[in-house]
Amino acid sequence: MLHNTFDHDDDFYSDLESQFDPLQNDRQARRKRKPKPKHQPKKQQHAIRDEVADLEGLEGGFKTTYHPSLFEEGWLLDSLRAFYDQALITDVLARVRGGKEANVYRCAGHLLTGIPLLAAKVYRPRMFRQIRDDSQYREGREVLDGGGRAIRARDWRLRKALESRSDFGVQAAQTSWLMYEFTAMTTLHQAGANVPQPIAISTNAILMGYVGDQYQAAPALSDVSLDSTEAPRLRDAVLRNIEIMLQHDLIHGDLSPYNILYWEGEITLIDFPQVVALRGNRQAAGLLRRDLERVCKYFTAQGAPCDSGKEFTRLWGRYSPFSQRDVEAEMSRYEETENE
Repeated sequence: MLHNTFDHDDDFYSDLESQFDPLQNDRQARRKRKPKPKHQPKKQQHAIRDEVADLEGLEGGFKTTYHPSLFEEGWLLDSLRAFYDQALITDVLARVRGGKEANVYRCAGHLLTGIPLLAAKVYRPRMFRQIRDDSQYREGREVLDGGGRAIRARDWRLRKALESRSDFGVQAAQTSWLMYEFTAMTTLHQAGANVPQPIAISTNAILMGYVGDQYQAAPALSDVSLDSTEAPRLRDAVLRNIEIMLQHDLIHGDLSPYNILYWEGEITLIDFPQVVALRGNRQAAGLLRRDLERVCKYFTAQGAPCDSGKEFTRLWGRYSPFSQRDVEAEMSRYEETENE
């Protein structure tokens, strides 16, 4: 008997694609909560008119105060509509940060959240996003599905999709990339680190706590000159956050004064999609060393001396799962790469 392998592949990919949809669990939960229809008394005409007006307002659009550019409008609203539908945000007020891979927007939080302002990090569509080699970050990381669970897929079709960067492979890789950022922030926020509070995630965006006020977003530390009293305190705060990350098997991997925010005398670390697994990544030592070099260079210039070599020795000696021989070999490879 002949079997249609294409039908089986379609079923496989349909099932697998649903796993990489961060909104899947939310949709399933809503279906489970959906009440059974019950007989309702006939509504008064004015009540029906009010309901229709409310429905038209919702369907009429997620209209925003911020006016996106022509190419930005479609994917921005599509990316944030899930947060609007879930009564998490009511408006997009301004774009506060732009980047090669994502933009960050200041949003008005829904009254139900109890948070006046929220930040939405929206990843650019593939056609507008610069694709970079992220292999050094992915080493030792499992692929995460839309619920943040590790996918231990032995099926050659998933591996092939990821390696060939097919449409499904790109979707799976992007979902995993977003989920690592969201789960890292969740872990670190619960551990007391200075990171934004993660609120929700959609297929292309992350909703989180906002740092700043209604007029301006918090500037990056790179744009701030610290006084002699706060520089040592904030240096210690950054080092403490790096240590909290190590305690949870994480290395930022791209930390610098450009992705540390400063607001009202406090710092907030951001941008976690490339977080590196301390255990399982052979380049972990080099990436930690680079993070420390960047932040120590900044604080030393601000009058708060910071020896990256000493800090690396202290932290790596306390948390490293690797032997000294492995560390020395990896550091040699790292230095060769930096000198190229």
